[in-house]
Amino acid sequence: MELKLNRPICFFDLETTGIEVAKDRIVEISVFKVYPNGNRESKTWLVNPEMPIPAQASAVHGITNERVANEPTFKELAQQVFQMMKDSDLAGFNSDRFDIPLLAEELLRAGVDFDMKNRVSVDVQTIFHKMEERTLSAAYKFYCGKSLDNAHSAEADTMATFEILQAQLDRYPELQNDIKALSEFTTRKKAADFAGFIAFDQNGDEIFTFGKHKGVKVEKVFEDEPGYFGWVQSADFPLYTKKVLTGIKLRKLNNKLF
Repeated sequence: MELKLNRPICFFDLETTGIEVAKDRIVEISVFKVYPNGNRESKTWLVNPEMPIPAQASAVHGITNERVANEPTFKELAQQVFQMMKDSDLAGFNSDRFDIPLLAEELLRAGVDFDMKNRVSVDVQTIFHKMEERTLSAAYKFYCGKSLDNAHSAEADTMATFEILQAQLDRYPELQNDIKALSEFTTRKKAADFAGFIAFDQNGDEIFTFGKHKGVKVEKVFEDEPGYFGWVQSADFPLYTKKVLTGIKLRKLNNKLF
């Protein structure tokens, strides 16, 4: 089934040096863009992560230090990647919990102001897990009847994810062929930041989800303990989390002024 789109959607996948969003780096990124008129374009980049690729990571995706030694850094590629994705909704396999947060970190680190305010995301893995409980390779076999021979290649995983979503729409008539509805279906838990350090309470106010202030409104913490904001900014938290907290702090200051 073809996707019903009101705006472009970018399916993408990352291969990385590891799974820590705040610390690890991209070594390969593949983007497959689908337009409402049916046109498609794709691009894959190898990336020099500017850090050693651990052997255990290379064993998974096959990308070694030697292979990316002469490739551009993500900072050099950031504007190309952003220009391809800036007008689009996003989709991937486990993308809400990993690929989007890590991509946001890399873009912010490169000086590109990325957020999800005017777009939605569809995590195809969530549809799969809610319906069948499987892995990407098994999902591809189950839904598309094909073997994913080149698994953990960013390009192969990206194209497989796109095909899986199309097949899921064919298989499950209860799934609405609408990107916003699919985004709502695949969103596990609402959070203000990608990493989940800041959630929303029942009134829609931001609260901390960790540490001594767990469950407390962010604005109240900043008011009662002004130094906590500075501590978070200097600690090893994701850049996007810091950006969200800065926005909350500025909003509170503006409310006081006006």
